Amino acid sequence: MAPPAAARPRVLLYDDPVFREHDGGPGHPERPERLEALRRGLRDAGLEARLDVVAPREATGAELRRVHTEAHVARVAATAGRTVRFDPDTQAGPRSYAAALKAAGAAVQAVEAVLESKAERALCAVRPPGHHAEADRAMGFCLFNNVAVAAAHALDRGLERVMIVDWDVHHGNGTQAMFYEEPRVLYLSSHEYPFYPGTGALNDAGEGAGRGFTVNLPLPAGMGDPEYARVYREVVEPIGRAFDPQLLLVSVGFDPHAADPLAGMEVTEPGFAEMAAVCLSIAGGAAGGRGVFVLEGGYDLDGIAASAAAVTKLLLGGEHAPVTWPASGLMDRLMEAYRRELQTYWPCVRG
Repeated sequence: MAPPAAARPRVLLYDDPVFREHDGGPGHPERPERLEALRRGLRDAGLEARLDVVAPREATGAELRRVHTEAHVARVAATAGRTVRFDPDTQAGPRSYAAALKAAGAAVQAVEAVLESKAERALCAVRPPGHHAEADRAMGFCLFNNVAVAAAHALDRGLERVMIVDWDVHHGNGTQAMFYEEPRVLYLSSHEYPFYPGTGALNDAGEGAGRGFTVNLPLPAGMGDPEYARVYREVVEPIGRAFDPQLLLVSVGFDPHAADPLAGMEVTEPGFAEMAAVCLSIAGGAAGGRGVFVLEGGYDLDGIAASAAAVTKLLLGGEHAPVTWPASGLMDRLMEAYRRELQTYWPCVRG
């Protein structure tokens, strides 16, 4: 049974027409229709009317420079009004800089809103995505690292524990690098491996004071709802609860979807709902339920629509049927490898 209306969390949806004006190039999979599919999925599920739609502001130069070099910010700014290709996969069109400023700004504004108790949760339907963007480099369809800018903003506001869960099918190399030595940010990524961009090995755990605060959960191709559910319930959830973040940020990639054309996973809508449920469970401690979910990848339009609806239902306080998995099977060896590697930093994952 759904909770009474008075108990439902307030959820903000950040969107702006400028996001449709980012031009990745002819035939590029990261296309404006992705956002139309997301909004369609919310409408068809009867969820859009329950969200408060907010027009995002632009990120400031100071906010961007917390994680990006001044030279990188200037390079992206110089693309305004022009078409510039950064690498074979990553292009900025005439309006891409404007879109990128608001994509990062949406994530920052969402953090401000939940920290100031204007809402419990937020979904940022933004493009271009961000988690591949490095401090000094645009790559992997990404110009600015939206989630990293948001996490740095939370630290600047005095938070001591921020967790980023990245369930995009690709490893978020940029986000990892930006907080690799930062113990106040726990970056946790589940991703297809080996796969683009080639980072995110299990033993890649951070450096210096940040050792142990990078958690990589590489998965072989072909993993679906039961496998993801087991990883998230038996590894992600206990680590997240042990860290007990004051704010949860989620890099929401819908490209682990079974129909996605760019990857090899088999996740469906119940799997995404399960991952969202775990994230909200983690946020139920010191974060007080506060979470900001920021769109990354996902390239099958129907998959985006259905998966976004499944996740947003959870954000709005809805329930889902938990995903179960076999008592034993092919995942046992991988889970044991996770435990061996991670128990030094996170004893909670011991079998």
